[in-house]
Amino acid sequence: MGLDTAVLTRTAPLYERVRRVIPAMEWPVFADDVDAILALKRERNAVILAHNYQTPEIFHCVADVVGDSLALARRAVDTEADIIVLAGVHFMAETAKLLNPDKTVLIPDLGAGCSLADSITPEDVRLMRASYPGVPIVTYVNTSAAVKAESDVCCTSGNARRIVEKLGVPRVIMLPDEYLARNIAAETDVEIIAWKGHCEVHERFSPAEVRQLREDHPGVVVLAHPECPPEVVAEADFSGSTALMSDYVAEHRPARVVLLTECSMSDNVAVQHPTVDFVRPCNLCPHMKRITLANIRKALETGQHEVTIDPAVAVAARRAVERMLEL
Repeated sequence: MGLDTAVLTRTAPLYERVRRVIPAMEWPVFADDVDAILALKRERNAVILAHNYQTPEIFHCVADVVGDSLALARRAVDTEADIIVLAGVHFMAETAKLLNPDKTVLIPDLGAGCSLADSITPEDVRLMRASYPGVPIVTYVNTSAAVKAESDVCCTSGNARRIVEKLGVPRVIMLPDEYLARNIAAETDVEIIAWKGHCEVHERFSPAEVRQLREDHPGVVVLAHPECPPEVVAEADFSGSTALMSDYVAEHRPARVVLLTECSMSDNVAVQHPTVDFVRPCNLCPHMKRITLANIRKALETGQHEVTIDPAVAVAARRAVERMLEL
């Protein structure tokens, strides 16, 4: 009992950050892992990078760097830690390893994959290049290192239009998210050849659902991720990456808002904006939810699971990621 009391006392300031989205009765379930993770990070000189779709007890209580894929990629380069724990999905851990080849990168659960990453192979990319000779291949970061290695440059949902236009060509291939490609195509004069990959979270949103949300919640502001179908984006008030959605809420402070993206994003943004009413259509990513405090703690205790990339693949994949950061 004494130990539990001490842990709860030490973690009380962290609970204050998330008390609006985590009930008080649940915090004791998290507190011991949170306390242990903070100590292990100090002992191992480790940092935790957490994507916006992680749950609040991870995102707000143990993570050192948070954000969308672009933010995590950028900040991964700057860390002086010996160990990076990626609280997100496997392609994100691979990207962190690409940018930090001499550091140990861990992912707490090897099963944390991605429907987009699984939708395309290196062989598919080579086939596309052969089918459209000379057309640059822009690959979304939601892909394996092996797919990135076959590409000319990477992009994220936050910088895709900028990357496409900065290439200075009339036509590009954008892989693998069909809806992201179509949404970007609507914003630019560059012709975009798309693949047929979809995010299993965002593809479930529909225009009818958006209209129903507006009917049920008069005045609600609708923000949609560009991985949503174009018909959904057309019904929204704003479309942007998770970082841009968060920025929109911070800048405009809508009285009521709905984020058409993964469910935990609303919880994490709500922590920072207590006066905003968040409507939550809860589409969960089963892969993101494989990351927990318990397996983050185990990763730090045991060093599992280390992310490695074939050196030949890494060279080419790193070039595509670094070109994105340069652009």
